[in-house]
Amino acid sequence: MSIQIPDLLSPISPTWCPGCGNFSILTALKKALIELDLELKDLVVLFGIGCSGNMADFIKVNGFHALHGRAIANAIGIKLANHRLKVIVTGGDGDLYGEGFNHLLAAARGNHDISVFVHNNERYSLTTGQASPASKKGTVGKSTPQGVIEEAINPLALAISANASFVARAFAAQLQELVEMMKEAILHEGFSLIDILQPCPSFNKVQDNKWYLEHTRALKADYDLSNQEMAIKQVLKKGPIELGLFYRDQERPAYHQELAQLKNKSLVEQFPFKQDLNLGINDFV
Repeated sequence: MSIQIPDLLSPISPTWCPGCGNFSILTALKKALIELDLELKDLVVLFGIGCSGNMADFIKVNGFHALHGRAIANAIGIKLANHRLKVIVTGGDGDLYGEGFNHLLAAARGNHDISVFVHNNERYSLTTGQASPASKKGTVGKSTPQGVIEEAINPLALAISANASFVARAFAAQLQELVEMMKEAILHEGFSLIDILQPCPSFNKVQDNKWYLEHTRALKADYDLSNQEMAIKQVLKKGPIELGLFYRDQERPAYHQELAQLKNKSLVEQFPFKQDLNLGINDFV
């Protein structure tokens, strides 16, 4: 039976700060899962550490709460164990662009069929607003009282250059656009990344909803979405922050599709449910 609203309701209410973009991201994820007509048994959601990671308590799904920066590595393992599952990773910019960025690039390079939704507020907000790799140069925070020295990373450019096959940016407050983008990412066969811009009213006072509405615009998709070079140039452009799908490669097979041993059965189907350990023990007696 496909997912219905009551299936996703957790008895634990969200504890995010009023005005946090995580509320709309959670709503968008629920709507996407329902509208895709998925079944709970066919879905796994992995959560990182931080404000976004607390979503593990607020949605009722088959899930895994990973260590800091390790959600994508665990997602790859789950996908390879049962490649028929839809596997989603949701985490913050500090978690997935900081501690876990090596895993993100490795997953993109391998084109593992997982969907990664990054809650990007340009801060480590659960630990009271330290700068993250996405924080702009000059950002003043508890860890950078004189301002961030480094330039902020461009996660979209790095993901595209690492051969991710679906790369997009969305804004948390544009709910329906985010729902549609999530649905596209989940259905895409290969590695998908959505960088979701979100306000943090507690520790990023500058980039509130009004700021994002004034500094973002919809991407004019008047170019070939499969053109990797053009996509990199597009995400590196200065000026208003563009929202939309920048790159999609529908020709490249996903990682699991290139494994001959998964052609007929998943690994969980091939692994015996019961194993006589005496057979192995006797070899050493």
